[in-house]
Parts: sequence; structure tokens; C-alpha cells
Amino acid sequence: MLLNNKVLIVEDEEHIRKFIKVNLEKSGFIAIEADTGEKGLEIVKDESIDIVILDIMLPGIDGFQVCKRLREQFSTIGIIMLTAKSQDIDKIMGLEYGTDDYMVKPFNPKELVLRVKSLLRRMETTKEDDLNIIVDGLFKVDKYSRKFYKGNEEIELTPTEYSIMKLFIENPGKAFNRDEILNAVWGYDFVGDSKIVDVNIRRLRSKIENDPSEPYYIETVWGIGYRWRSLD
Repeated sequence: MLLNNKVLIVEDEEHIRKFIKVNLEKSGFIAIEADTGEKGLEIVKDESIDIVILDIMLPGIDGFQVCKRLREQFSTIGIIMLTAKSQDIDKIMGLEYGTDDYMVKPFNPKELVLRVKSLLRRMETTKEDDLNIIVDGLFKVDKYSRKFYKGNEEIELTPTEYSIMKLFIENPGKAFNRDEILNAVWGYDFVGDSKIVDVNIRRLRSKIENDPSEPYYIETVWGIGYRWRSLD
């Protein structure tokens, strides 16, 4: 993992923002602050930001809208959403907009740093792989550039979506349960709801399936989890 990765904290409560910043800087990150979504979006345009820690409840445009705009303009940026509410609907809405992870307030700052590090690991390019290109039928994973293609068309994936697709295509025909996907993609230190897997699968199907309501490539294995249908 590279040192001095830039993390943007978009949080309107100053004491929380400063608390996060101190803990990130102790771990070697460059932490940049914004107290509104609008300011956060401007900073991302001007700075090379690796990860955005994004509060839902913001003055002006809320965290959901910020997340949506970030995904439209910066598909590969990492996003961790903060919510003061524990209701599933807030978490799921954030995931549907394209966030990679979430944390519910109040949270342990050490856990947040671990989440940031885990997300960065998913975002890193693995240049040492012997085989940088994996092809399965119409689909191609370029591990060097971390790009994913269907036919000749590049499909823009979030860092988490890319990691799931890489896992699937490297293991065609293997049925993964949700815990196995969580461990492989989010890491063994992940503490959260396994529904995060289902939401990401739903997003992936909307991007790669010809008919997301009748998925062909990402199969549901009832009572277990999901499986990639090998095309070769």
C-alpha cells in the first residue's frame, strides 16, 4: 500500500471531521476536509483523491447526491459512507448509489482506518501477476489497468464491483456464499451486514446483464450465494 494516499472527509460536524483527520494522519494518510457536499465535489475535481469518507446528512446536497455525482464523474474513486442512523434503508440507499462501504455512527476510529486500508487494497493495481488479462467469453478483466470489458465496451465499475468481478472470473463455475465473498473482497476484519454483497451483485447485474431481471452471467445459487457462469 502506498503511503500518503489522499482521503477527503466530507462531514459538516467539525469535531467528528477533526477526529477522523487526526486518526488518518496518524496512520500516514493525507487528510483533506470539506464541510459541505458542494465543497467536497470541488476538491475532488482539483485534487487526486483516493478515498472519500462521506457523511449522509449534509447541508445543501446530501451524501447520497454527492455519492451519485462522484460515481458519474469518478468511477474508480473509493467511497465510504457515514450514517448516524442504523436503519437498513439508509445503508442500502448509499450502496445503491455506488458507495463501497459504510459505517454507522458512533464508530471506532481505528475501525474506520482499517476500512480505509481495506478499500485501498482492493483499489491497488497488481502488476506482479503473471497473467494480467483474463478472458471469459465476451468478458475481459485487465488486472494491470483494473478495467473490465464486455465485448469491446469498457464497463465502468467501482473498486468493489471490480474486485467481485475479478473473483468471479478467476473462479468460473464456483459457488460462493456471502461470507466467502465478504472475506475475499472486504476482508476478514469487515464488520457489517452481508446485504452489502447482495446490493453490489444487483448493481453489477444492472451493468453487465442483457436483462438484469433474468440474470444469465451472475447466477443465484439458492441457499448458498452466487456463481459466475463460465462462457469458455
